[in-house]
Amino acid sequence: MDVGVYFDLRNPPASGRSSSHLYGFTLEMCEEAERLGAHSIWVSEHHLFDDGYLPRPLTFAAAIAARTQRVRIGTAILIGPLHSAPEIAEDAAVVDLISDGRLELGLGAGYRVPEFELYGADPAARYAVNDDRARELRAIWAEGRVTPAPVQERVPIWMGYLGPKGARRAGRLGEGLLTPNAAMLAPYREGLAEGGHDPATARMAGGVQAWITDDPEADWPVVRPHLAYQLDSYRRHMVEGTDHPTPRPVDPERVRQQALDGALRGFLHGTPADAADAIRRLTAGAPVETAYIFASIGGMPDDLVARHVQLICQKLGPLLADA
Repeated sequence: MDVGVYFDLRNPPASGRSSSHLYGFTLEMCEEAERLGAHSIWVSEHHLFDDGYLPRPLTFAAAIAARTQRVRIGTAILIGPLHSAPEIAEDAAVVDLISDGRLELGLGAGYRVPEFELYGADPAARYAVNDDRARELRAIWAEGRVTPAPVQERVPIWMGYLGPKGARRAGRLGEGLLTPNAAMLAPYREGLAEGGHDPATARMAGGVQAWITDDPEADWPVVRPHLAYQLDSYRRHMVEGTDHPTPRPVDPERVRQQALDGALRGFLHGTPADAADAIRRLTAGAPVETAYIFASIGGMPDDLVARHVQLICQKLGPLLADA
């Protein structure tokens, strides 16, 4: 199993640093991750977050492509229903060309009402539209309806679905499933068979919520408030534009005690060996090719992020490669 690093470029208002600095530092970390042996780098998409969450993942992916030579570059995820298929096809092709064929295109349905309002999209139809985006992209590239074409004859598409219904949808499309949870393999394979695809072609990858450290107890007081900020921010932004009340603050101690599930529940705070064991349990028996880890949690300082990238690549990576 390969290891990757994940960036969302969140810059909390209290961080005291400019977004320009964060973007430049993150590109430096992408170069460093490649130098240290990371297999892939992943970026995501959200809009109207008060901490500047990355809104244009393919734009930033192009910058990563220009600064690296080997590492795979993925979106985890790009919100398919917010963008037209030709727009995605063209932007993705540009990244694939700059990177000489290193793009991994992850698509997700999205969930935030303000984002759909911003783009004039219908949240009620988001799953069907996201499935359509994958189909449309395949047709656009196969038929040469936009130019230039990507380098890769078949750009890898990953569907960012975490539950059994989504896993089945990804299977019917014949695309990769962007979750590391082995429990999703059975419905995913069922979907592959329903869609006329060979279940043996199943491909999985996904993110793991974790902080890798040589001394978990010593640095938990530093990690804890950043984890609390990140989870509370997600929950607060999740209900914006709805009539749901703002959720109560999370207890990081309880989250730390929950097992990983490949979604947003559970958090692993442990040594590289602890993390490797937990990831092996999560992925056991499934064709998970890559597990990627947040490089930064809730806008951490640069020195912590640099150390985390080093541990992910140099200590966790070899343990997973030996799995």
